[in-house]
Amino acid sequence: MKKIHIFVLCLMAGILILFCGACANQNTEHSDRKGKNEASSISFSELELDHSLPLQYAAQFSVDYYTGGYALVDITEGGRFLVVPEGKPVPEDMEEDIVVLKQPLDHIYLVATSAMDFFRALEGIDQITLSGTDADGWYIDEAKEALKEGRMEYAGKYNAPDYELILDKKCSLAVESTMIYHNPEVKEKLEDFGIPVLVERSSYEGHPLGRMEWIKLYAVLLGKEDLAETYFNEQIASVEKILSEENTGKTAAFFYISSNGYVNVRKSGDYVSKMIELAGGKYIFQNLGDGENALSTMNMQMEKFYADAKDADYLIYNSTIEGELKSLDELLDKSELLSDFKAVKNGNVWCTGKNLFQETTGLSDMIVDIHRMLTDDDPELTELTYMHRLK
Repeated sequence: MKKIHIFVLCLMAGILILFCGACANQNTEHSDRKGKNEASSISFSELELDHSLPLQYAAQFSVDYYTGGYALVDITEGGRFLVVPEGKPVPEDMEEDIVVLKQPLDHIYLVATSAMDFFRALEGIDQITLSGTDADGWYIDEAKEALKEGRMEYAGKYNAPDYELILDKKCSLAVESTMIYHNPEVKEKLEDFGIPVLVERSSYEGHPLGRMEWIKLYAVLLGKEDLAETYFNEQIASVEKILSEENTGKTAAFFYISSNGYVNVRKSGDYVSKMIELAGGKYIFQNLGDGENALSTMNMQMEKFYADAKDADYLIYNSTIEGELKSLDELLDKSELLSDFKAVKNGNVWCTGKNLFQETTGLSDMIVDIHRMLTDDDPELTELTYMHRLK
C-alpha cells in the first residue's frame, strides 16, 4: 500500500512538472509573439524621410521615400497615397487624408486609358485584371490580347462599373481619369467598398514630357522604379538633340473637323501645341483660348479657321475623334475651302494614327515625327511613327 501511495505521489509530481513546463512554454511563446507584434508595429510619425523622387518635367505629383521602403505619393488636387511594401505593417496614427496602398497591387481596375501604356512599358499589364475599356476600344496590343484571352476582364466604364465583378476579383486599386469627377457617387461607392481610388492627372502637366514622366509614379506602385528610370531616360535621349536646335520658324495647325462642320483646334497652351514648338515649329494659333476654361481644345467656324490657318506651312489632322483619313480627297470632302490652304497646295498635310493618345510613352516619338515633318523635304517620306502623309 505504501508503495502505491509513493507511486501516485510521484505520478502527480510528474504531471505537475509537465503542466508547469507547458505553462512556462506557453507564456514564453505568448511573450515572443507579443514581442514580435510590438516590433512589427510602427507609427506614421516615426517614419523618417530618406529621399524624394527626382523629377525633370512633371509638376503634378511628388514622391517621398521613407525608411523601410514606404513611399508617400502626393498628387496635385488628387490626394496622398502611402505605398506600403509587401510584408511591412501599415503605420499606426495615419493622417486621415492619406490612402493606404498595400503592395502587391496585382488586381487593378484601370479606367484611365492614358495609363495603360505606362503599365505596358513597366511590364505590368498582368497586374491589371479589370479594364474600363473593352477589347475593341484598345489600340495597345497587350491590353487587347489580355482581354481576349481572359487575363483581363471588362468591368464597365467609369460611370457604370460592374461592382459585383470588381469585388469578386478582390480589386486592390482603381485608376480613374478625371471624368470620375462627373460621377462622384461612383468614386464614393468604390471607396465605401474599401477600394482605393487614384485619379490620373498626367493630362494636367504643362510640359509634354511631364506627361510621360508619370511612368515614374506607376513604377512606385509596382515597385519598378529602376525600370521606369531607364525607360524614361532612353525616351528623353531620343529628343535631346532636337530640343537644343534652333526653331525652324515653320508653322503648323493641329485640328479635326466635326460632323457638324466645326473645326476643333488645340489651344495655344495645350501640350500638342507645345510639342510642335519643342519639335522646332510654331503653332499657328499663338494666343488662342488661353485662360478661358480648363479644356485643351475649342471649336471655331471653318471661315475663322480659313482666315487664321490658310498660310500654315503644315496641317496635321487629328484622327482620334472623327476617324483616320487615308487620302487628301477625304479631307477635302469635309470642306472645299481647304483646297486653298498653302499646306494642301504644297503637299504638306499629315494625319495622326488613332493610337497616338493611348500610347502616352510615345510623346517623345511624336516630337521626333513632327521634327522630321518640318525638316525633311523628301516627298517620298510618307510614313512616320504616329503620322502619315495625305496624298
